[in-house]
Amino acid sequence: MIASGTTESAADPRPKIEAAPAGVTRLLVILIRPSKYDDDGYIMRFFRGVLPSNTLAALAGLTREAAATGALGRLKVETLMLDEYVQPVDVRRLARRARRPDTRAVVALCGVQTNQFPRAADLAREFRAAGMQVMIGGFHVSGAIALSDYAAGGPLPPECQALLDDGVTLVKGEVENCWGDLLRDALHHRLRPFYDIADRPDIWSAAIPVVDPRLMKRYAYPFMGTIDAGRGCPFGCSFCTIINVQGRQMRCRNPEAIKERVRANAAHDIDYYFFTDDNFSRNPHWEAIFDALIALRREEGLQFQFMMQVDVLAYRIRRFMSKAAEAGCSQVFIGMESINTDNLDAAGKKQNLAVDYQEMFDAWHAFGIACHVGYIIGFPHDTVESVRADVRRLKELGADQASFFMLTPLPGSADHVNMARRGEWMDPDYNRFDSFHPVTEHPRMSREEWFEAYREAWREFYSLDNMKQILARANQRTYWGLFKNFMWYRYAAFVEETHPMICGFVRLKDRIHRRPGWPVESRRVHLRRRSGDMLRLARGIVRAYFDLQEVWLATRGRARWQENMDDLRRRYEELRERLGKSASEAQLALAARWDQSRELLQRTGHAAGDRWRRRRQWLHRVNPLVVHATTRQHLNAYWRQTWDKFRRGRWHRINPFKLGWNLLRDVKVCALFSLSFLQSLAR
Repeated sequence: MIASGTTESAADPRPKIEAAPAGVTRLLVILIRPSKYDDDGYIMRFFRGVLPSNTLAALAGLTREAAATGALGRLKVETLMLDEYVQPVDVRRLARRARRPDTRAVVALCGVQTNQFPRAADLAREFRAAGMQVMIGGFHVSGAIALSDYAAGGPLPPECQALLDDGVTLVKGEVENCWGDLLRDALHHRLRPFYDIADRPDIWSAAIPVVDPRLMKRYAYPFMGTIDAGRGCPFGCSFCTIINVQGRQMRCRNPEAIKERVRANAAHDIDYYFFTDDNFSRNPHWEAIFDALIALRREEGLQFQFMMQVDVLAYRIRRFMSKAAEAGCSQVFIGMESINTDNLDAAGKKQNLAVDYQEMFDAWHAFGIACHVGYIIGFPHDTVESVRADVRRLKELGADQASFFMLTPLPGSADHVNMARRGEWMDPDYNRFDSFHPVTEHPRMSREEWFEAYREAWREFYSLDNMKQILARANQRTYWGLFKNFMWYRYAAFVEETHPMICGFVRLKDRIHRRPGWPVESRRVHLRRRSGDMLRLARGIVRAYFDLQEVWLATRGRARWQENMDDLRRRYEELRERLGKSASEAQLALAARWDQSRELLQRTGHAAGDRWRRRRQWLHRVNPLVVHATTRQHLNAYWRQTWDKFRRGRWHRINPFKLGWNLLRDVKVCALFSLSFLQSLAR
């Protein structure tokens, strides 16, 4: 056990290359992204995930680099990447692999956020009980210790000290400069109890996150990669942990290294990226990164798109939006957090106060980039009515997507420190610090009102009417991306009833593995529970399918039409700029000639158009493969009436010909909708 006031550094005078222990020819590095527990104590795991972990990818890249440079000696380094959200973590099986005489192993629980910490701690203790070396790091460990009394000679946070007492190694900080040292310590069985890495590394030449194609097969879209092009954020929001873990000084990767990684990932068919930087627009090398991506698209013909996180002022940066669009940006995640000025001021987010949000959304949309906003509910000045008004305003402004979060005082944030000093109540269960549970008392809402306001925000923004409006104004490049996100978000929020950011598709529940303190159910009880769960899931999926079909019917084809209109408008504006405000004599003569011929063209055009319209309508009516409906409301009404007749025993009132015709129409709609969606996945 380490004394609570002792600081251990990763800096070490030992040689960088050290022979492996006698008889050891293999180092097994097990990188695990832990999950969290649900409200019933089950581990959250899904048949298919959505968002892969960048921390897993980054540590895999660092491990590969350490092995390639020979820093671990002449031995085989095997890296195993496990994401518990999509994979079971079998401690006993992994322990058996680690017990081979020629093998040393270390487990790294990485990127652990506060809501994952309870599950991570339980996993760490299981691995320690199996005799394995375990390290744990991430935002909770780094943030909680950074803003604790430890720096002033006080104790570590109790949950961290408890892990130390159980023989788990704590890693605070970023490991780019010392990951090889930590692995070497594990190789020689000399891991320290605590690595306090105070220096923030220069990541310019650090190993880039890698893609594991085997792991990616467990995600709904297996062709996605993540890269953190930079770290840090210059702003000082009180609810944020980034600035106290990664700092306010921006640190960046080499644009050429990013370019090389994107090129290499093309061999694995990776065609979509999430730049996980907290604020990409404040990366001083953003233009060089965009230029590198543009070169890959233009000169090498690589086809990919990406999304990035930016602040509300990014649209004012000269050339930023145009370069982003040219580089392949299809969506930006914007940290709006609130449109209530009192809330923004209280949160220290003063940079948002001087923003014209309508101008911001219009600017991004002009370049064909969709806007996804992060919005926090539960600031001190929020009320049930004000939240409703804010969501209505978001819809009016033209936000294409919104992620709602309940204000959570995360350890590592100024909010958490201030609340602790004031002695305010905070939920002692960190498993609930996931942004969709109320974990504090709100000054203007009860916890029930607060949670209902949060749930209502999801229902209002992702209503069918609002999704139709959003997709009707989308361009062809963003239409299906938004549509698939709507499918994901509605499934998470309304079917699984969890936050989309941690949700995948189809919950899996292991009967045996449950949170300590929860009873293991009998097979009969568990089967009954899971049968009910799966029935509700099936109903929810069917309902979501037909809801999304309704949205598709109302908006299909509109994206291409809107894009063509936008292109015509741009060309018109460019022409006006070239010609100036005054027309030449030739232009005036041309206009006069056009006026003379327009009436004749209209007469003949209308006659021909009427004939063609009548023929086309007849062809549509007789062609069973054509779907020309813009809603399925008439079909839904027919099926309700038919079911009512069937339920009442009035079978004789059901017209068999009408039944067959409507069944054929419904099958056509479903088939074409499904085909269109599958085609979008192949693009």
